[in-house]
Amino acid sequence: MDIPRIFTITESAHRIHNPFTPEKLAALGAALRLEAGTRVLDLGSGSGEMLCTWACDYGITGIGVDLSRLFSQQAQLRAEELGVADRVEFIHGDAAGYIADDKVDVAACLGATWIGGGVAGTIELLAKSLRHDGIILIGEPYWLRVPPTEDVARNCQAGSIADFLPLPELIASFDGLGYDLVEMVLADQEGWDRYEAAKWLTMRRWLKANPDDGMAKEVRSQLTSEPVRYAAYTREYLGWGVFALMAR
Repeated sequence: MDIPRIFTITESAHRIHNPFTPEKLAALGAALRLEAGTRVLDLGSGSGEMLCTWACDYGITGIGVDLSRLFSQQAQLRAEELGVADRVEFIHGDAAGYIADDKVDVAACLGATWIGGGVAGTIELLAKSLRHDGIILIGEPYWLRVPPTEDVARNCQAGSIADFLPLPELIASFDGLGYDLVEMVLADQEGWDRYEAAKWLTMRRWLKANPDDGMAKEVRSQLTSEPVRYAAYTREYLGWGVFALMAR
């Protein structure tokens, strides 16, 4: 049970597997007015940076679930590094369908809404672990500009234009699901650059260390093509944000 190996290669040096910087992650915690003892569930928790830093800064407790064995191991090491291993737990497993044994105050899925078949399904899944009046966090891309063609959308690593919405339409969709949007923190271009460009140095160093690996050809191809693709497409058309929702 694991994610495709290309992701564990390209993002192995990442602490945050989305376009948030540490400053944005801290801003989100502050915006939510987190208090000591707040219970947080993070589905698709990656390398655990959100839970670990929030446990350190705000005294939360939490559970993270992620399909990547490597990222789950990195999350545990990060918890030990920050001295919060007694407050956060990381489970290597499939977050799709995961429901917490005890209700949580905040249920999050930041950038992995495929676990519920999209935004609506992921909100429905998260709600099953949430206490009354708790907060759901959804991290999701949106179109800064709607791509003029399906080919442009695919170059933004979307399956089609219909995969994402412009920001106003994404926000309106929460209302249609019966939720109030009570906060949001949006990634900026610096965050996108740090998320995407950091992969290139990781790939270059991995290629030097693993020239005969069966993945070397694919990694070499990505290293050659990704900087131009990112600059021409993702950087121009795609935004990303975390949206805090409360059921009416």
